[in-house]
Amino acid sequence: MREGLIPTVLGTAVAASGAAMRNKFPMAAAAVFGFGLAHVVLGAIDLVEHRRRTE
Repeated sequence: MREGLIPTVLGTAVAASGAAMRNKFPMAAAAVFGFGLAHVVLGAIDLVEHRRRTE
């Protein structure tokens, strides 16, 4: 499995759940969405770096 894939997928799921609860708990939703988005970005960085090392 490629390095960085798990944080990216997990971050996508967390960001989606944060977006889904934005009407009921706006402050918590913003925190959860930001946490998920950070994981997506960090996982994407790992995916790009891993691609560069293998080429």
